[in-house]
Amino acid sequence: MLENDKLFMQRALELAALGQGRVSPNPMVGCVIVLNGQIIGEGWHQQYGGPHAEVHAIAAVADKSLLTGATMYVTLEPCSHHGKTPPCADLIVQYSFKKIHVAHLDSNPLVAGKGIEKIRASGIEVSIGLLEAEASMLNKRFFTFIAKNRPYIMLKWAATADGFIARKDFTSQWITNAISRKLVHQWRTQEDAIVVGTRTAMHDNPSLTARDWQGKQPVRVVIDKWLRLPPTLNLFDGSVPTLVYNFEKKEEKGNTTWVQMTSEHFSIHELVADLKNRDIQSLIVEGGSQLLQSFIDQNLWDEARIFAGNHTFEEGIKAPRIMGMEMSRTALEGDVLQILKNPFAQ
Repeated sequence: MLENDKLFMQRALELAALGQGRVSPNPMVGCVIVLNGQIIGEGWHQQYGGPHAEVHAIAAVADKSLLTGATMYVTLEPCSHHGKTPPCADLIVQYSFKKIHVAHLDSNPLVAGKGIEKIRASGIEVSIGLLEAEASMLNKRFFTFIAKNRPYIMLKWAATADGFIARKDFTSQWITNAISRKLVHQWRTQEDAIVVGTRTAMHDNPSLTARDWQGKQPVRVVIDKWLRLPPTLNLFDGSVPTLVYNFEKKEEKGNTTWVQMTSEHFSIHELVADLKNRDIQSLIVEGGSQLLQSFIDQNLWDEARIFAGNHTFEEGIKAPRIMGMEMSRTALEGDVLQILKNPFAQ
């Protein structure tokens, strides 16, 4: 039966992943209900503030009397507290499931084992740890947010074949091909926010939106210490929420918020702490080289996604210097995407 258990939990993980980019700062959760080796109900957490995975899965079972003899597979410990929705643990107890397989405990202090305790106290058998590593990887953003009290930080840049990320005038179009650029737009729909420094904003005039992929737009973040960026830039078009970190003023106007820094010198730690307080669970650091290097030097990153194009600049702005554990290397029709993990992230 163990192999079947894995298959059902794998299905629950696949369902959970459908919530990517839609449920933050909540975790992604999937749920499958099985009776006599057959799936009779399934669901996933689809939207922040909406019903949880267990609620959707139970609702999918027309004959609720079947639940008493059924087994539930859920990727994260059912909640035990009243938040935006009632406790899922109470719902599970109400229907007297035969057994619950939980892939990973919820590290949120509001749950942290309390859901399991409530379910076990009702007499339902609970098994923990089935495909735990996969469940941990799926919700790496959520677990980092809770454990390290900051967003999951992803560095991203593209470098030429000779190691430059921009020309001498700081411009960088186009190092990579259309496929790589579309992939970046997909990533933007999956993360909460994206940050650039002053020079990148000025010289590239990026929009930082997901124009080539359907999905949620990330919060745009720009560092403009002395408010020297012109208001005509794409970042200030008001189309999506935008945070401007500076020393000059604190103000809100439409979709743009100017966040006044309190440190005497600019601190990425202060920036990251403020983003966490705004429930930003994940952050893409897009550039430029100086900003990227500051995150690397402070060991304040979890993952780096680095494109290598086949163009050369011969001279210009050198790519950041980084060391990490290579997780993958993928060819993308002339470009190469390398993904690094930081096993010692702060």
